[in-house]
Amino acid sequence: MSIAALAHGTGPGHDLPVPLFYAVAGGALAVFASFLAMGMLWPESRLRGASAGRPVPRLRRLADSVATRWTLRLAVLAATVFIVVRAATLPDDPHVNPAASVVYAVFWVGLVVASLLFGPVWRVLNPLRTVHALAALALCFDPRHGRWRLPAWLGYWPAAAGLLTFVWMELVSPAPSSTATLAWYFGGYAVVHLSAAAAFGSRWFDRGDAFEVYSDLIGRLAFVGRRDDGEIVLRSPLNGLDSLRAAPGLVTVGCVLLASTGYDSVTVLWDYGTVAAGTAGLLIAVAAVAALYWLCVTAAGVIGGRRHVAGLFAHSLLPIIVGFLIAHYVTLLIGEAQRAFVLSAGVTWTIDESPLPPSLVAAIQVLAIIVGHVLGVIAAHDRAVRLFEPRTAVAGQVPMMLLMVTLTIGGLTLLAAG
Repeated sequence: MSIAALAHGTGPGHDLPVPLFYAVAGGALAVFASFLAMGMLWPESRLRGASAGRPVPRLRRLADSVATRWTLRLAVLAATVFIVVRAATLPDDPHVNPAASVVYAVFWVGLVVASLLFGPVWRVLNPLRTVHALAALALCFDPRHGRWRLPAWLGYWPAAAGLLTFVWMELVSPAPSSTATLAWYFGGYAVVHLSAAAAFGSRWFDRGDAFEVYSDLIGRLAFVGRRDDGEIVLRSPLNGLDSLRAAPGLVTVGCVLLASTGYDSVTVLWDYGTVAAGTAGLLIAVAAVAALYWLCVTAAGVIGGRRHVAGLFAHSLLPIIVGFLIAHYVTLLIGEAQRAFVLSAGVTWTIDESPLPPSLVAAIQVLAIIVGHVLGVIAAHDRAVRLFEPRTAVAGQVPMMLLMVTLTIGGLTLLAAG
């Protein structure tokens, strides 16, 4: 994989397993068919959110063990220190320095896979949370409490800002693979969030830390999760989605994640040329996705006879986001994770950037986008029949269905083009 491809966080494109027209038509038809099926077969809300799931006591004892948590925390902190030292002692060249591969492949993309398998893992592994906890132990204070109370209106806005600055660094900044760029970003990130944790306590990380929020949202689709009573349970990913509650900034987080993958595909086709133009392009992409979502969800609320529903349907964006992330970054993870290991360990190992047949990779990408949208339709339908009157519940979902179809067509088209 070229360094230019790594800078944009995307791997080489593959031919779709079927012609583009049939892929787009099939994807749109799958979304529309799922909408019709939900209208006929799912007349009442069936999801129970954070109260659903079958308890797994042994898994809870293992996961909540102090020894387990601190072993994982210290291991990740040690690995972080090792990568920082390793990156600082090698030339600022992504061909020999592991920093870019570790950040953009192992961390950014690997966190998607880990969160889908195990839930919001970064809440446990986050080295900044570990540093804050160690400081609390050394200074004998409760890490949960800070000098001030965290205001509720802040919500997910800090995380939205953190994600936007990260994707700006990855997609727009002049040297995204430079060790110096990564050092400035994560150095500043650490200072900001450790200072905020000192001010507001460790609860700051729950919604303020961009990568904890990123992991938490993706982890809603894991088969393992926590109920309201704290039990670790096996559950349907749909119940995981339903457990997400509206909060300020949540929709913006989703729009940033959706828009950044689309923007990345566009930059493969069209070089913006300057940082200013690229920044404007990224902000326009986020604003366009946000406007489309707000238009459709507002129309759904008007038809359904309920106001202020934008945040209540934000959870339906999550499977779409995950589908886009898998489709867009699967080739990056395959090749660059190997490079990260080779450069970090200093070993000689031939890197096979395409161990899977291109047709299989393309099929995975198409399925990820289509399945993500179908799950989004189901999640939106269940929420609609809970919020809207029975006589308007199905009609109220039509704008959301149109949103899903539009995103499906756009995602498959950009996938084929990129």
